[in-house]
Amino acid sequence: MLEKRIPPVALVLIVGLLMWLIAKAGPRIEVGETLRSAIAISLFLLGVLFALAGVLAFRSSKTTVDPRKPEATSALVSSGVYRYSRNPMYVGFALWLLAWGVFLASAWALIGVIVFVMYMNRFQIAPEERALREIFGDEFRDYEQRVRRWL
Repeated sequence: MLEKRIPPVALVLIVGLLMWLIAKAGPRIEVGETLRSAIAISLFLLGVLFALAGVLAFRSSKTTVDPRKPEATSALVSSGVYRYSRNPMYVGFALWLLAWGVFLASAWALIGVIVFVMYMNRFQIAPEERALREIFGDEFRDYEQRVRRWL
């Protein structure tokens, strides 16, 4: 089973490589290099902010950042960036892939972002959320109702 098997950062690299291969094989969108680069850099930096804010919130709460072991979670983090997204690190990764797709100037490559989100929902986030419901019970269910999974 694929649940929690592929570390999210490794998945970003795999999907990014597939996006590059798709972009090489397909047509490019004609966009000025300056505009394309500015949008890609902005999306990437926004992704860095989301991911870093998520990591820092976990570290300050002294809980694990290892997504393969949600059962090792010692605190439910619901402050900071976690008031807006239950998965800001994954939002950051999706923004990185979106930035990469924009940089590649390939509409077909952007399918990689969709694949990443679908994979994460099924094989990473769903098992994490099951574990958090078991650990934190109603506290997590309340949080789940208040805050969206992505944005």
